[in-house]
Amino acid sequence: MASTVTPSAKPPQGPRRTADRPGYGQLLRTRGAWTFLLPGFAARQPFAMLTLSLVLLVQHTTGSYGAAGAVAAVTGVSMALFAPFSGRLADRHGQRAVLLPGVLVHTLSGLALTFLALSDAPLWALFAAAVPTGASVPQIGPMVRARWGVKLKGSPLMSTAAAFESVTDELTFVLGPLLATALCTGVAPAAGLLTEAGLTLVGGLLFAAQRGTEPPAGLRRDGGPARAEHPPALRVPGVRVLIVTFLGIGAVFGGMQVSLAAFTESIGRPGLNGALYGVFAAGNMISGLVCGAVAWRAAPRQRLLVGYAALALTASGLWAAHSAPLLAGLGLLVGMSVAPALVTGYTLVDDLVPAGARTEAFTWLTGAVALGQAMAVTVAGQLEDRLWDGAGFLVPMGATVLALAVLVALRSRLAAPPEGRTVARGVGHRAPAAVD
Repeated sequence: MASTVTPSAKPPQGPRRTADRPGYGQLLRTRGAWTFLLPGFAARQPFAMLTLSLVLLVQHTTGSYGAAGAVAAVTGVSMALFAPFSGRLADRHGQRAVLLPGVLVHTLSGLALTFLALSDAPLWALFAAAVPTGASVPQIGPMVRARWGVKLKGSPLMSTAAAFESVTDELTFVLGPLLATALCTGVAPAAGLLTEAGLTLVGGLLFAAQRGTEPPAGLRRDGGPARAEHPPALRVPGVRVLIVTFLGIGAVFGGMQVSLAAFTESIGRPGLNGALYGVFAAGNMISGLVCGAVAWRAAPRQRLLVGYAALALTASGLWAAHSAPLLAGLGLLVGMSVAPALVTGYTLVDDLVPAGARTEAFTWLTGAVALGQAMAVTVAGQLEDRLWDGAGFLVPMGATVLALAVLVALRSRLAAPPEGRTVARGVGHRAPAAVD
């Protein structure tokens, strides 16, 4: 296959390939990284607060976990449907062009939803306000990952960056539920959602202001300017397999949020909810740190299969736990099993998808987590209302077992295309590949 030889290729902005083992210290010394990491962390926090803040607020005003789960599910479904569209627009027109109107819409619709819930508005009105609230959730995580992809193109630190981003996500899922629970139970039922809206506005605007690290619109797989528009990321077969696996991960998040809230209320200790969920997220964070620090010999596809099998196994025991200490221990194990699947899934995107469609691919996965969480919140809420306390834990078990079956059956689709070729409509297209 022909290739274009460049006598003097320009080195990437990020760290060069070295024989040194990639590590977090080396990653964080990447030039310009902190300019988007700090505002990105602030802008991410509301993502972890939205679902739980809505569940606690609507359950307080309606008295039903089923109704609360349904409203939260509408926001999740809306985000899952609109997130890939948002990512594609960011790839085409730039992140700032999408973020600025998005954070404004999200803030206003979140305030409207809070007002309607406190006014005892009918359920259909809450659904109507939940649609724009979910659809406008800023996709900060995928945007940060896309910035890493430009900074670190060709660097062995990409896997470390994927792990670091997973840890950052999970740190928000440690702090977010704790903050939402403390605000909703200790201040006012609406305090969580109001804080979420305010953080979205401030954090999103600060992140959008970091234009120096924003990826240029329309990049080829090698990071150069695109000559033709890339096909949608959804046409890559491996992305579709990853979407299914991330749906199962979202179901773990959603099922545990509702079921832990119902469990702690049933034992008369609702304030314990945030702590139990924090243990689960802490396990995820610790495991993510380990994933990024280890120099793996196994291929990412193999690591995904092993990690997901562990997730399905540990999630299958949640429904049988009937005490807070046992739930904390199992939750820790479940969390430790989530991170390897998340880290490896995001790492595979860099191999499967051209750079010019990478933000869209990341938003498909983020949207899949949100959709899985939304469906799990709805089903788990109904099970908690209609069956026994803890019945909602059946949702993480069922979702992860089904997703594991799909992953095993379609694992061959996770193989990266040959260098210099992209996959679209089942046809490989040749593209010039630079050779150092």
